[in-house]
Amino acid sequence: MPELRRRTLLSAIGVTAAAGAATTSQTATAYAAATAPTAPHAAHEAKVQSLLARMTLEEKLGQLQQLPWSYDLNPGSGTTKAVEDAARAGRVGSVFSIFGAKTTNELQHIAVDESRLGIPLLLGLDVIHGFWTNFPIPLAQASSFDPDVARSDAEVSAKEARSNGVHWTFAPMMDVTHEPRWGRIAEGTGEDPYLTARFAAAKVKGYQGSGYGSKDTVAACAKHFVAYGGAEGGRDYNTVDVSESRLRNLYLPPFKAALDAGVATVMASFNTISGVPAHGNAHTLTDILKKEWGFEGLVVSDYTGVQELIAHGFAEDGADAARLALNAGVDMEMTSTNLLTNGKKLVRAGKIQERRIDDAVARVLRLKYALGLFDDPYVEESKAINEPSADARKAARTAASRSMVLLKNEQAALPLKKSLTSLAVVGPFGDSSDLLGTWVVPASAEKFPSVKVLDAVKKAAPDAKVTYARGVDPEGKDTGGIADAVSAATSADVTIVVVGEPPSMSGEAAARSDISLPGAQEKLIAAIAETGKPFVVVLVGGRPFTVGDWLDSAPAVLEAWHPGIEAGNAIADVLFGAVNPGGKLPVSFPRTTGQIPIHYNHESTGRPYDKDNKYTSKYLDLPPTPQFPFGYGLSYTSFAFGTPKLSRSSIAAGALRKGDTFEVSVEVRNTGSRSGDEVAQLYVRDVAASLTQPVRRLRGFKRVTLDAGASTTVRFQLGAEDLGFWTNDSSGEFRVEEGTFELYVGNSSTADAKLKLTVS
Repeated sequence: MPELRRRTLLSAIGVTAAAGAATTSQTATAYAAATAPTAPHAAHEAKVQSLLARMTLEEKLGQLQQLPWSYDLNPGSGTTKAVEDAARAGRVGSVFSIFGAKTTNELQHIAVDESRLGIPLLLGLDVIHGFWTNFPIPLAQASSFDPDVARSDAEVSAKEARSNGVHWTFAPMMDVTHEPRWGRIAEGTGEDPYLTARFAAAKVKGYQGSGYGSKDTVAACAKHFVAYGGAEGGRDYNTVDVSESRLRNLYLPPFKAALDAGVATVMASFNTISGVPAHGNAHTLTDILKKEWGFEGLVVSDYTGVQELIAHGFAEDGADAARLALNAGVDMEMTSTNLLTNGKKLVRAGKIQERRIDDAVARVLRLKYALGLFDDPYVEESKAINEPSADARKAARTAASRSMVLLKNEQAALPLKKSLTSLAVVGPFGDSSDLLGTWVVPASAEKFPSVKVLDAVKKAAPDAKVTYARGVDPEGKDTGGIADAVSAATSADVTIVVVGEPPSMSGEAAARSDISLPGAQEKLIAAIAETGKPFVVVLVGGRPFTVGDWLDSAPAVLEAWHPGIEAGNAIADVLFGAVNPGGKLPVSFPRTTGQIPIHYNHESTGRPYDKDNKYTSKYLDLPPTPQFPFGYGLSYTSFAFGTPKLSRSSIAAGALRKGDTFEVSVEVRNTGSRSGDEVAQLYVRDVAASLTQPVRRLRGFKRVTLDAGASTTVRFQLGAEDLGFWTNDSSGEFRVEEGTFELYVGNSSTADAKLKLTVS
């Protein structure tokens, strides 16, 4: 083997590349030390062990059970009797889908005052992108390329939720996906593991603060562990067949980032992982998560995930499912009751060791102690936050406008002038108050709907005559209303066409086989275009769309996603130029559904695309590129990048292993006439490796704000973790190999400014 191709083993199991090597025995020791955990749990360990010693097996099993509530019901309603009885008997450790200061206090009193040991309940809720104050959906937040947007969402959400008795949120979701047909792409951060990792860490810190015992914070949950975003065909809950290297290079990095940020809990995923369901997958839940990474927190199942081991064909019955899940590493069962029902006989039969139950229970108790529930399990009802504050709304509005992506803007069609005398707003979402997005607390949606685009446009242009016509409904084929929309457009100086998909068409169990605009919406755009009058298109939704032929006729297109409670105001801010859009796409937009999967971080083939060679990888009827690439986004001003520079042209692999780094710098200048934001992006390519690598990998980004004519130098520090990759070794082998690396710097994944680095 040539000298250039010698392998340099950078690190082994469970450590970042820059940290050096660890051994299998060291990571096993980390798992064995679970009974002597590190902060924030260590201070409570004596209490945890003392309480464990007093518990019966039935009470231990109860702590591992999570039961569902029914949102707006109060204790004593009748339908919640089973949960209340379980709390009295010490047969439930956690309840979810419950909130409200009075409701949660009443249920806690049952558990604390009436059960034998008085152990408080851990109360959870899906607080995904807001409690009362709904921020943009997570996919939109990723478009900001600003992790502080996610942190802001989490901080506001945690404060509102905790004041209403919620201790634990089932977020953030960090499932990397190359599948826009998958409805849950809306909950995640797109197609890139590095971007997702940065946002996951920020959101964990926002939820948990400096330690989640504060009454302003909640425990976070890294979900779904793992590879859920690889579901075949984008069909929810489906099979994932994945190599060890892809598991570790694509799907696992955001979870490791969340753990490094101190995430309290992890949720198992619904999918299989190369034939083994995630809820019964000892390799991922125990070998990697708990042993390699030394995770001391709680692993919770997803909704009936343990029960579903039977449907997977992995378990024969409920007892078998309980055995497999607990022994694989699941600590708490959500909704289904297989462990609670069968745990005692499984222990007696020797199929589950009681020390494993003790380990799981200890994880539950440590979390309750860390949250301060044993000191004060209640909330002050007079201090409960019952509506969005002005500051919270302001934060949500800022987040929404920072998350919007300008996809097209010919002849400066945007921003609109406030001096316009007449405007038309058309489309099924122009007068909609349902732009909050998927996964919204039902009471929040009812009490605090999103601001309508129509209302916000009227406020933004108070002297203009603003008319509205729906044109078509979101999903139907009836085109009878298009005539009214055309009439409104004909009479207006400019028309704003607001189209997309309703929140019900994205999120969980909302896979779509065709991701074009639903119903007759494309016909509406075509009809408006035929008027010959100026118009702009605003896209709302929870996923990328295939934009179709109408894109050529639209002078300007703004991707607004589902922007949350301040939707209309944030859209108007961007349309009228109060905010200069600076967002970038966190996911590629395919040209057609048949082009899926298409993503920037793909591997090369032996016959990469060549337009002059038929026998290369391509479609006969499509260009090889997406409609809009990852990292793409326009502005109302213009930017220029200088020639990027490397602090050194070569570096030794041994130096990298010891933590040495190098720097890439580039000047970014605002060459336009107004202030604006640009996102400098850095991509890495390993030219030749022992495992085929992506043609590019994002390894740095920074969003900067520059006044007209101003410039700044953006600097990226890179090290071993940015150049290396995980192999297919199931025990975890991370390598940085000698050879040539190409570094690309620019404002999207198609950046062409290139540097070369030699690793020797």
